[in-house]
Amino acid sequence: MPHRTLAQDNRLLAALPAEDLQRWLPQLEWVALPLGQVVYESSRPLGHVYFPTTAIVSLLYVMEDGASAEIAVVGHEGLVGIALFMGGETTPSRAVVQSAGEGWRLPAAAVKDAFTRPGPVMHLLLRYTQALITQMAQTAVCNRHHSLDQQLCRWLLLSLDRLPGNELVMTQELIANMLGVRREGVTEAAMRLQRRGLIRYARGRITVLDRAGLETSTCECYAVVKREYDRLLPEHGAG
Repeated sequence: MPHRTLAQDNRLLAALPAEDLQRWLPQLEWVALPLGQVVYESSRPLGHVYFPTTAIVSLLYVMEDGASAEIAVVGHEGLVGIALFMGGETTPSRAVVQSAGEGWRLPAAAVKDAFTRPGPVMHLLLRYTQALITQMAQTAVCNRHHSLDQQLCRWLLLSLDRLPGNELVMTQELIANMLGVRREGVTEAAMRLQRRGLIRYARGRITVLDRAGLETSTCECYAVVKREYDRLLPEHGAG
């Protein structure tokens, strides 16, 4: 396995006590996560949990007619596949890579084994699950009560928090699928943000020019989610 500084890779792995991390190290596998890859499909058994490092994975709910909407995003702060240790084995959502990068994956058995032993690992995974549930709930409220411009600002900020730079490679069609709106609506919202000097959008690349302006323009939902992640997840290793 590559020798990498896990504390700089994934927030959950970095927060593990040294003893528990050492137990997982032989089973952690470094994987590429290309744009558009389906990490897991709805209603199918999950074989691994994924700890993104430089990638962002979108959790989508897909309707019978093929329409979809994003319910949460996962990056270097978390993991993909909470159903494995929460007892579900499968999930009704689909996980798709929305921003290409890399990450670690761990076999299902290792996660289940760690979660069944009361202690720091179980408590850390439960705190992360609470933060993720908060994000899902806030996304539902935001999509119902706030404008598309506000939703786009929230989505951009959540994505930025999970990337090292200020640029996202993302088509308007993909953003529309994430937000569950028409592509034309995303185009109009993006153009409004661009005219205000907040972003630059060209050839599938969104560059954030004024993060403070985005934070001012978004709704309360972004701050609620960020505070909950900061409250529940430690910044540094526990041992």
